[in-house]
Amino acid sequence: MKVSLITVAYNAGAHIESCIRSVLAQDYAPIEYIVIDGASTDDTLSIAQGFGDRISVLISEPDKGIYDAMNKGLARATGDIVGILNADDFYPHGGVIARVVREFQETGADTVFGDLVYVKEENPEEIVRFFPGRGFHPAQMRRGLMPPHPTFFVRRELYQQCGNFDKSYAICADFELMVRLFHKYGASYSYIPETLTHMRAGGVSTRGVRSTLTINREMLRACNTHGVSTNLLRIYSKYLTKVFQLVQKPG
Repeated sequence: MKVSLITVAYNAGAHIESCIRSVLAQDYAPIEYIVIDGASTDDTLSIAQGFGDRISVLISEPDKGIYDAMNKGLARATGDIVGILNADDFYPHGGVIARVVREFQETGADTVFGDLVYVKEENPEEIVRFFPGRGFHPAQMRRGLMPPHPTFFVRRELYQQCGNFDKSYAICADFELMVRLFHKYGASYSYIPETLTHMRAGGVSTRGVRSTLTINREMLRACNTHGVSTNLLRIYSKYLTKVFQLVQKPG
């Protein structure tokens, strides 16, 4: 099975090299690696260009935000499986993609996900939060709960069937996509009880009160759009789960 991995970046010069190296270190083939840069003004592009043809597709041009960039990557993906690894994220070891492919092959699932570890931006060895995919069920999305998106892999034919990211969402297009996949299209899923991705803390979805308000309103909108009965109070209850994630540790 061919795997397409997409990295989107904008002014990510501080971290994109470790992201790229974690992809190129994977011991699985074939991997198609697509990097979409939003016309960065720092050294992001020059760092990516330094890897030459080890990056299958490298595009640098203005975009309309992170989900527009992801859609550009999806439009160029040719693999059987698609994963998205943002420029601040990295795979913890070289066997991640091989493990994901084996899960697809053994289960026949439409989607596969695992566990995510948040690490400190300045010290990626220090864990800030553990976000497990264990126990997920689509019914939990009415509480704003979802699998960790940086660990989420999808058969490309499913994107072709149900569509890409909805750019009208500022922060939660990944949540809306999953609501669509699981509740509208009945996509199947399989969970890998392993840490598949490390994510540096400090992304757009964790920046202050305004982001929190936007996240929860967009989650409510996504559920309403696809017929998932919920309300804002129920969606805000997800923070009880997130408190436990601060004290949980990877297995």
